[in-house]
Amino acid sequence: MEQDDDNQNLVLGILFGVIALVIGLVIGLTVYVTGQNAAAKPAAVAAVEAPEIAEVGEPLVKLYFESGKAELPANGAEEVAKVVAKLAEDGTKIVLISGYHDETGGAAVNAEVAKARAGAVKDALLAAGVPADKLAMRKPAVTLGGGEAAEARRVEVRVQ
Repeated sequence: MEQDDDNQNLVLGILFGVIALVIGLVIGLTVYVTGQNAAAKPAAVAAVEAPEIAEVGEPLVKLYFESGKAELPANGAEEVAKVVAKLAEDGTKIVLISGYHDETGGAAVNAEVAKARAGAVKDALLAAGVPADKLAMRKPAVTLGGGEAAEARRVEVRVQ
């Protein structure tokens, strides 16, 4: 009888040990996977674009950039001044900045150059005193078909 109790205790001990091991494994995997997802979230959040804002009306200014360049053109300061003056007329409006590129070359490189150009315009507007909460940027867009090459290397600014 005593031996049966010892065997039963041994089996129960092994059974509880296996259960504890399985629970520990599940918890460990959950923590590991959750940690992986948490580490990936900043990149995923950074990749998410702000909601698309529709362009309303014609652009107030168009800035044309040199091929492969993101530095403001020579007339950049006077074009920025036009935007600042227009926004001062109605402070409830926002400034929408849209960068464009053509289809030649690598799509990823073109999109980055268009984004850098729009960023240069945004920085100039911020430096001119436009509040950051009044600035919105659209995802770089491809200019399709014909037209002058300069049209594809532009940033449009709307006050809407």
